[in-house]
Amino acid sequence: MRHRLPTKKYKSHAGRHLSTTAFYACTMKEVLTFLRQLQMNNNREWFHAHKDEYLAAQATFNAFAEELIERIGRFDESVRGLSLKDCTYRIYRDTRFSKDKSPYKTHMGVYVCPGGKKSGFSGYYFHVSSGVDQFGINSHLFAAGDYMADSRVLRVLREDIENGDGDFEAILKQVRRKGFLLDDEFRLKRVPKGFNPEGPYADYLKYKVYCLVDYVDDEFITAPDLAKRVADRFRATKPFLDYLNRAIAYVREEM
Repeated sequence: MRHRLPTKKYKSHAGRHLSTTAFYACTMKEVLTFLRQLQMNNNREWFHAHKDEYLAAQATFNAFAEELIERIGRFDESVRGLSLKDCTYRIYRDTRFSKDKSPYKTHMGVYVCPGGKKSGFSGYYFHVSSGVDQFGINSHLFAAGDYMADSRVLRVLREDIENGDGDFEAILKQVRRKGFLLDDEFRLKRVPKGFNPEGPYADYLKYKVYCLVDYVDDEFITAPDLAKRVADRFRATKPFLDYLNRAIAYVREEM
């Protein structure tokens, strides 16, 4: 069943006013189609000529995101009351320091964390993608955790893992059953200085990014009740996020 958005007027590239309710005939399959067309035509001329399709895709994704925020709040009270603006992103890329000058992102994402996306706390991130970018063919991303945490947070987190009598490992075993794995892209070759390289949890101390990831295909995205199914999967990652956010909160209290 499709959700209906509160009526909100947008001005199309042709100058006529359109509402989000008028756009909500757009399906998630059409959102993917738009993102893939944008991937192949990532320039301002094409985007402005297809602004109506973008607004339709944006309205559909925003409706999904609003429902997802509400559903996550049912099992994680730390994110209750967040608005859509607190958790979503503009489609325009910041190209100032990038060799890739493509003006638009080819994914739409939502990040649900305590205090909103700029708070610095770990949270639940999900995006739908064009499927032909850095995330792989027909791959849409689940992520739960912290990306490139502050060095002080990393130290506290590693201390917790080293001295935690296996509590971190137990959490990981639970989330692996749901298909999530730690992102090892930036994993160190050696245990950081000051920690026991022979300890039972030494391998976990080598991570620089403490983030769980999983990927799903188009079939997952286009099936009914997407927000419910995404929230149900994220529920398993809450103990992991609680573990990370405890370290983040501790560092902030000590600052």
